[in-house]
Amino acid sequence: MSGNIVARRYAKALFAVGMKQGDAELEAYGKQLAGLAGALAESPEALRFFKNPVFSVEEKKAVLKQITDALGLTQTMVNFASLLADKNRLVSLPEIAEDFGAMLDEKNGIVSGKLVTAVALSDTRKVELKERLEKQTGKKLVLGFDTNAEILGGVVLQIGDSVLDASLRAQLNILKETIKRGE
Repeated sequence: MSGNIVARRYAKALFAVGMKQGDAELEAYGKQLAGLAGALAESPEALRFFKNPVFSVEEKKAVLKQITDALGLTQTMVNFASLLADKNRLVSLPEIAEDFGAMLDEKNGIVSGKLVTAVALSDTRKVELKERLEKQTGKKLVLGFDTNAEILGGVVLQIGDSVLDASLRAQLNILKETIKRGE
């Protein structure tokens, strides 16, 4: 989740509306919000336009209407985006979408993580590791893989807010500190 308190509040409000309407609507809101945030992210000039205080709220709403019509958003999402325009919060839309997605993942028991290794892993090994981690956590895992030669060996695993650093570099640093202390 992003550190933007305002974005989190708007995401919570939309999430609460979606929860009252059911899981199907909640999922639809998540997809539409992500689509709208993606459209704005792909168009930096649109974000600059929405940030610019020279343009009135009505002008911003007119441009927003063109974007929402092109994306085919539901009336609830159009109303939500219009509210953001009224409150001059359209620039927070990417953070709102990120927070909403995190809330949706939490509700669905999905945890995102990242596994860093010193060398690239084969696809079969990635699948095997992901399945083993899902079994250990008891949750569905969206796992990203990365390589970093600086860890020398082993793995660095981040799942949610937890980090497990089982890299060779970390072990060598622990050994170095132990030797320095004279233990």
